[in-house]
Amino acid sequence: MERFHSISVDTERLNDGLLMRFTALGKVSHADYMAIKAVIDSALRVATGQKIRLLVDVTEFEGWELHAAWDDVALALRHSHDFYKIAVLGNSRWQKLAAMVGNWFVEGESRYFEEKTQALSWLIK
Repeated sequence: MERFHSISVDTERLNDGLLMRFTALGKVSHADYMAIKAVIDSALRVATGQKIRLLVDVTEFEGWELHAAWDDVALALRHSHDFYKIAVLGNSRWQKLAAMVGNWFVEGESRYFEEKTQALSWLIK
């Protein structure tokens, strides 16, 4: 039986910028990244000069296929200057560690959370 996997992107306007939500489910593939790349690039282009906050929900994330892991690094490097704040919402030690490593690749402030309400509260402050 094939397991479900995907990445979804949602955007919401805030008074001083944009809130983006990425949700990763299952073991993410290269095709998953290719499906959202244009959406991410377009949303960030429109919001240039605004405060962009990002909520990355990895609570149902199981990892990457090899090519998808490279896609993730490339995405982080390409958009490393775009985000004002990044909240990573997870539920495991390895996700917390991955979020800490991700801090090396982005300029904005980044934190790991296990509670969604705390993550959103911190993002919109």
